[in-house]
Amino acid sequence: MSYTLCPSDFFLEQLDELTEEAKKLIEEKFVLIKINPYMYKRIKGYKLFLFRIRFSDNRREKRVIYLVEQPFVKILCILDRDKEYHDLRKYLKKLGCL
Repeated sequence: MSYTLCPSDFFLEQLDELTEEAKKLIEEKFVLIKINPYMYKRIKGYKLFLFRIRFSDNRREKRVIYLVEQPFVKILCILDRDKEYHDLRKYLKKLGCL
């Protein structure tokens, strides 16, 4: 089964701020998500199927957060790792997931 990726407008805004290397890396990982979105680590503490993809940009650890609602994978946002997911609840409310 192939999944359909649905990036949020907020994610696309954040994506424009990344380096070309980071964009290419994310694009490669999205190919894998289309095949199996459950392969990356799940984010606990929510009643949603939230997952994260690790990557770094300008030597800063970041995470792409996505939500699996079969057959769609909603790409929600990019979080800075140093903030330890403190902004995640705010972004989920903003995007209408909570």
